[in-house]
Amino acid sequence: MKILIIRFSSIGDIVLCTPVIRCLKNQVDGDAEIHFLTKEQYRPILEHNPYLDQIHCIDKTTDEVIETLKDLNFDYVIDLHHNLRSARVKSRLQGLSFSFNKLNIQKWLLVNFKMDRMPDVHIVDRYMDTTKALGIENDGQGLDYFLPPNLEAVQLPSNFSSNYQAIVLAATHNTKRPLEKHFQKLVEGIQKPMILIGGKAEEEMGERLAELHPEKVLNMAGKSSLAQSALLIKNSELVITPDTGMMHIAAAFDKPILSIWGNTVPEFGMYPYYAKDSKNKLEIYEVKDLSCRPCSKIGYAKCPKGHFMCMENQDWGELVRRTNS
Repeated sequence: MKILIIRFSSIGDIVLCTPVIRCLKNQVDGDAEIHFLTKEQYRPILEHNPYLDQIHCIDKTTDEVIETLKDLNFDYVIDLHHNLRSARVKSRLQGLSFSFNKLNIQKWLLVNFKMDRMPDVHIVDRYMDTTKALGIENDGQGLDYFLPPNLEAVQLPSNFSSNYQAIVLAATHNTKRPLEKHFQKLVEGIQKPMILIGGKAEEEMGERLAELHPEKVLNMAGKSSLAQSALLIKNSELVITPDTGMMHIAAAFDKPILSIWGNTVPEFGMYPYYAKDSKNKLEIYEVKDLSCRPCSKIGYAKCPKGHFMCMENQDWGELVRRTNS
């Protein structure tokens, strides 16, 4: 049996697909081939996943791979993106397809009228619903993230080699992450060693933050690959992160997470997802009862109201006290 899973983006969403990959591979009767279709830039997230037989990637359009996919004669297509692009792929393939419910109406009501009609169901479980017809059940083992076997670890100063806290600076949209002044409150107040994680876009901010307290803050934003950043998270004592892809990687490694929420809300069903037997605790930091929140199901470059109260009104002192406890 051959099964194609579709999810084109992004880091966190693809990590959230990993229980579907694992459960299909382990539970389908017979010798199942599990394939995954995504964008080339996200290949590293999946290329070391032992439950996948083949990854198909596109740069711009699905025309780049559609003939190859047709030749593979898939029995089933599991659509975990459910957009026009994935619909086009399904229309060209012969296999029976199952698509997850994006709940767009419910999300629209929550964003525009603050009417919460979202089910109390994590998106992972909604992803898993697409496999019910195949007799697949959630194994409760949480998310997967597999590091390259030959990964070169970042060489860290001795005082950062263990018992450090990872602080994620990056988020795809600015309204999902704290401002530099908020991160400054954290690095000023937290007493334990901290490693800052992010991409090139956060490198300069990370340097400025590290210069405040070089004895306890190490900036690795823009200086480590995605896999190296994931390894830093894996080896950390605690992860402080906005609603972003690295948050889900931290959950895959079963790390304690302090998640900071801006314009998005956990009610969308994309909070950190742990294995059923996990002893780690998720702590959510958000500004409740803010009339303008959520203002988007994704995010913006800047606060559309101009006040950014979802981050400005966070209790940064409480977050610092929690990390020092």
